[in-house]
Amino acid sequence: MTYATVFTTERGEFHQQRALSAAPPELAITMLRQPDSTTLKQHLAGAVYFISERVGVIDADLLSAAPHLRLILRLGSLTHDIDLAAAQAAGIIVCRRSDPGVIYVAEHTVLQLLTVAKKAGEVQAVALAASPDWGDSRRTDENTFAYNWSNRQNISGLYTRTVGITGFGEIGAELARRLKPWGCQVQYHRRRRLPAAVEEELGLLYVDEPTLIRTSDFVVNLLPYFPETFHRLNADWFAAMKPGAFVVSCGSGGTIDETALAQALERGHLAGAALDTFDYEPLPADNPLVRLARAGANLLLTPHTAAGASTAAATDKNRADEFNIILHHVRGEPVPNRVI
Repeated sequence: MTYATVFTTERGEFHQQRALSAAPPELAITMLRQPDSTTLKQHLAGAVYFISERVGVIDADLLSAAPHLRLILRLGSLTHDIDLAAAQAAGIIVCRRSDPGVIYVAEHTVLQLLTVAKKAGEVQAVALAASPDWGDSRRTDENTFAYNWSNRQNISGLYTRTVGITGFGEIGAELARRLKPWGCQVQYHRRRRLPAAVEEELGLLYVDEPTLIRTSDFVVNLLPYFPETFHRLNADWFAAMKPGAFVVSCGSGGTIDETALAQALERGHLAGAALDTFDYEPLPADNPLVRLARAGANLLLTPHTAAGASTAAATDKNRADEFNIILHHVRGEPVPNRVI
């Protein structure tokens, strides 16, 4: 027996096909990318299961069009846009599953922030040079040491700094959770503001985009790629940032004008940058950021590995695991990760 399942997502064809390939035969899946309300209601009319990837308002009006629905699975940690009371009244189970890849990207973003704040590339080069130019070496003890023996300047950290996140979604939420205990002021901008309860839980301040650009010590770019986000972070954006600020990006390739970023770094207006995705991948040798990094600029360039690097089989297994919650319900077993 198969069960009609609606799967909504904002992600592109590549990710859709990976999910469909991993789906169990028990689920007859209809994949919809950013459907309008009318289309979604039509497909939910006969659905037993509803998988919502990362975002999407699921309200009482929508649920009223789904008389056979038994379970909603949110792929992601945020459920503020699901009407839990309406679901409970209709006898619909709501579950969620955090995406390990999203969490890995959030962890990588913390690495990026710390790397540029602490000039990790520069200070490691000093240590590895083991140069006699810094003076005679002496055995250290509690009173004998050579603090900052190479006289590095402008090395800081994240404590009390303002981190601004643009393109705030699941990765932004996981990043905010990790930064909250660190004493950072985390601010964000997105088209749809989060509810006050979610802002309080994550320790967030909502600001408009010009304020985020102007006041952030670190701008974290997590924008997805759409035609309207192509080179969204451009020369005007960088010029409006605080002198000495940093750009950190785990957003989609194509959302940063890399030439403009390189120019802002060369002028000294920005103090550093870290990117994991690029206009062209694999990264070509003539990319201006590669040239700057080789010359010793405060740059961290990683080869699109923020979400982790593993075998294709391991990636496929992770996608297959997303469906296990529904399979528990199909088999009449207790359902894990329930919200209600």
